[in-house]
Amino acid sequence: MKRSIVNEIIAESDAFMRSHGFVMPPFAYLDPKGLKDYVATGGAMVRDNMLGWDITDYGQGNYEDLGLFLFTVRNGSEANVAKGMGMLYAEKMLISNENQISPMHHHIKKTEDIINRGGARLVIELFTRAEDGSCDPSAPVEVLTDGRMRRLKAGEHLVLEPGESVTLEPWHWHAFWGEGGRVLIGEVSNVNDDRTDNIFREPIGRFSTIDEDTDPTHLLVSDYETWLA
Repeated sequence: MKRSIVNEIIAESDAFMRSHGFVMPPFAYLDPKGLKDYVATGGAMVRDNMLGWDITDYGQGNYEDLGLFLFTVRNGSEANVAKGMGMLYAEKMLISNENQISPMHHHIKKTEDIINRGGARLVIELFTRAEDGSCDPSAPVEVLTDGRMRRLKAGEHLVLEPGESVTLEPWHWHAFWGEGGRVLIGEVSNVNDDRTDNIFREPIGRFSTIDEDTDPTHLLVSDYETWLA
């Protein structure tokens, strides 16, 4: 994925979030040097807990059809989890374009509320995890939507209108996309590590490989290991 395209997506996505009343924290708008200084002067949590911009094509080089925009606003640590106190939660903002697939996957530990924050409809395809870990092609799916338990057929599409939400547990295989346009998505979950907690049905990656055709406007979380070591 070209860095110039990443820079464009960040600018467009920031404008879209602002149009719905969401503004990212100040560290989001620092250039690479500014962010490095921020981390070195008390902001190491941004680097260590991977807060910030995250644009992925899942390593497939086809962002328009298979991709997702994310910004991690806050995220605790495994040390918090071990103590049972402190920041035990995470929050993200996501954008899914019309028919842009976030591929079928489930999580090992993460339970997440997925909220349609505005724009178009959000469509989620759901399966239950079988005993061997795979998608169960026939078992019904029980899922909590805004405090109400629903029972769906395997592979059925759950459609969330703006304001609606769903609670996805680790046993929920799910893929999602925007329908009728671009959709702004909120995610609230327990602490999670995107480097280790995603299990994809197909053999794909979690992060994009970046072609450095220009300088980054802002760093991605996948840049931190190289730029903020």
